[in-house]
Amino acid sequence: MITYHNPLHQGHAPAHEFFRGERVPCFEKPARVDYVEGALRARGQDLMTPDVDSAPVLSQVHAPRYLAFLQTAWQQWLALDPANAGVQPFPSVWPVRTLRSDLVPENFVARLGLYSMDNGTPMASGTWAAAKAGADAAASAATLVAQGARAAFCCTRPPGHHAGPDFMGGYCFLNNAAVAAQVLRNQGAQRVALLDVDYHHGNGTQSIFYDRADVLFISIHGDPRTEYPFYLGHPDETGVGEGAGFNLNLPLPAGTSATTWFDALESACARIASQGADALVVSLGLDTFEGDPISKFALASADFTRVGERLARLGLPTVFVLEGGYAAAELGTNAVNVLDGFEQV
Repeated sequence: MITYHNPLHQGHAPAHEFFRGERVPCFEKPARVDYVEGALRARGQDLMTPDVDSAPVLSQVHAPRYLAFLQTAWQQWLALDPANAGVQPFPSVWPVRTLRSDLVPENFVARLGLYSMDNGTPMASGTWAAAKAGADAAASAATLVAQGARAAFCCTRPPGHHAGPDFMGGYCFLNNAAVAAQVLRNQGAQRVALLDVDYHHGNGTQSIFYDRADVLFISIHGDPRTEYPFYLGHPDETGVGEGAGFNLNLPLPAGTSATTWFDALESACARIASQGADALVVSLGLDTFEGDPISKFALASADFTRVGERLARLGLPTVFVLEGGYAAAELGTNAVNVLDGFEQV
């Protein structure tokens, strides 16, 4: 399968994050994609460098002031104190209920909180460059599919599906899957289906498309009553306005078996088929793997081949975009299994 990689992803390499209140080494680390790239090269796959600038599409899925902040956040951080080069910035205050978010504060940490949904999305000096190159890779893969390729894979990090119109979160800064869907729309697809199979609900993607009828968003994920991102991903969230009926959440309890998970996948595929999509984007989170350190589903590596096979039977031009998956050593095998399963059909 044609694969675009992110040549700048290693520049996003923060040292630590906060997980359940504790400071821990980052789960979302460069080794994740290194393993995937290694597995792809082992099967003879060439990795293509992004050749499409995502900037015009980014402004269609993200707010201008958010994009402007991301581009210069690290420079703003260093301007406060050059010693900050060795310190990771984290937000400590957020504009929750009754607080205003329309005015941009002058204080950097307050601005960081304005554009963050959590304090688990650490930045580093190369974060913007890595995130932008990932969005370019997604735009490149989608452009190729729009031009007639059966499928393409965007192999990138940081992931994207928790990034909303004007906020970062869950390791995500720019929403790569949303970029891919928007590129497909811009290049002629009347309706795009966007299927998120990550363990965690794609809250950012849902927020971007929630009032739109041209992108059907479906997510299979851990029940938000107990699993991150907690505040979105319930079955009664079905879209608003023109988007009413174009959002489907399929939450499953922690510990869900592969059998039950595949039943949910079947429901998702049935909805995609019934609503007449012209193209498919898959937010390919692989943290549904039974050995994932921060997730609680039970798919084995062999099950990911089945995932690819089922998606192929939809018969749609497809863009795969890598999302989560934190059992880094197994991530390459699991990703390649999905792609191989898809290509075998």
